[in-house]
Amino acid sequence: MKQRIPEQQEPDLDVASLIDMTFLLLIYFICTCSLITPEADLGIRLPGMVAQATSVDMPDEQIIEIRKDGNVLLNSREFDKPSSQALPELMTTLLRYKAASDAAKNEAMVTIWADDDTPHQRVIDVMNACAAAKIKNVSFAGGQE
Repeated sequence: MKQRIPEQQEPDLDVASLIDMTFLLLIYFICTCSLITPEADLGIRLPGMVAQATSVDMPDEQIIEIRKDGNVLLNSREFDKPSSQALPELMTTLLRYKAASDAAKNEAMVTIWADDDTPHQRVIDVMNACAAAKIKNVSFAGGQE
């Protein structure tokens, strides 16, 4: 007995739905992408160094005095509270001093004078403020006022 194998038909592929799906994806990605403006087209002018018309007399060094009660004085002016460990006022002043010294092409120098009974942590706080201002020439003074 012979068996007959039914003829197989070629499967049809509906291309219309694939094309519709492709266009929908294309529209989705076009709508969701953001256009980035290149930096060259922004037209920003960065500030530069301005040469000084007259020379400014800068002190040779700044003297930071640390009292035994924790008060920090820079050239006889009190900065921050004795409980403040970060010393933000002193740090901003030292940053300005460093910038002015760099503009005048001088080396920024700081002398730390600490009272004999000053806690060591307070001296470290002042040294951290100097380091944050990138002042590398720091010296210590001792003795009586």
